[in-house]
Amino acid sequence: MWTERIPGRGEDAEPFVAHHWESGQGLLAVFDGSGGAGAAPAWQAPDGTSRTSAWVGARTARLATECWLHDVTRDRQDVEPQSLHTYLKYFLDKAPQRHSKIGGTMRRQLPTTLAGVHYQVADGEAEVELRPLWAGDSRAYALLPESGLHVLTRDHTQESDALELLRSDPPMTNIVCADREFDIDTHHLVMRLPCVLVAATDGFFGYVHTPADFEDLLLRTLQQAGSAAEWAHLLRHQVESFTADDASLALLALNYRDFDDLRARFSRRLEQLSAQQSRGRPSALTAVPDPIAEPHDTAARIRAWQDQSWQVYRRDYESYLPHPPEELV
Repeated sequence: MWTERIPGRGEDAEPFVAHHWESGQGLLAVFDGSGGAGAAPAWQAPDGTSRTSAWVGARTARLATECWLHDVTRDRQDVEPQSLHTYLKYFLDKAPQRHSKIGGTMRRQLPTTLAGVHYQVADGEAEVELRPLWAGDSRAYALLPESGLHVLTRDHTQESDALELLRSDPPMTNIVCADREFDIDTHHLVMRLPCVLVAATDGFFGYVHTPADFEDLLLRTLQQAGSAAEWAHLLRHQVESFTADDASLALLALNYRDFDDLRARFSRRLEQLSAQQSRGRPSALTAVPDPIAEPHDTAARIRAWQDQSWQVYRRDYESYLPHPPEELV
């Protein structure tokens, strides 16, 4: 699912999803060109359309990732972040760039986030091996029928609390780019099947009221849809109604019989989530705001409810969250 806030000017690359049938492995990933750091023009299309450094960076990173996965599956290579980093660096070095005399700590050449999940499954196995790969503040998730949405990546920002990140917009501390050093972060997971894997840019999860609202968006549109194509259509329609950014999402359901089976397995989870998150939800978030209500009082009630919602939701959501770098041995 991919949508542009301004048609024809979006800087997210189209999401990437590929599965290699012979080896039972694949990858889903998203790429969010960072318009603030990469707003300068970098390339002009044959029709005269000017493209920014962020636009070029996101699409170059997508191409590099696709080539990396091709070689990983062809040569049966281990999935290592340093290998992906090498491909990204090579392709970014070859991509069109326009160097400017105007510098600054925030300016980057071809800046983009990357968030994806490499997975490996075997016939007859009840588990899937996962390796999230990321740089920046796009995210990868696992969605499970029993426990809901679990974030698999930690934003490369000074602030790591998901609710506080909805309330602020801190700068990224690590991002794929052509002119600075960057890292591809990773960790290793084994998860029971069936499960749903998700990769998304912040246009999807960065403009909701609480982290739980993103899961609610996924599950509510799933229950309303009659097919995978209709689910994608409903997701796009919903995100366009509230986001202030380009938005892209890649999703893969593993080990479900068909779409009806997928939808049925998550129906109870949506009921539980709705009951949990509707408790105490301020009317200002669900209905037409009261014109005589004090704005300060309304904001305080919303903030208090957000804190309560996050306290209930956080444990399961963060159960697969990787430790901060300083906590690693």
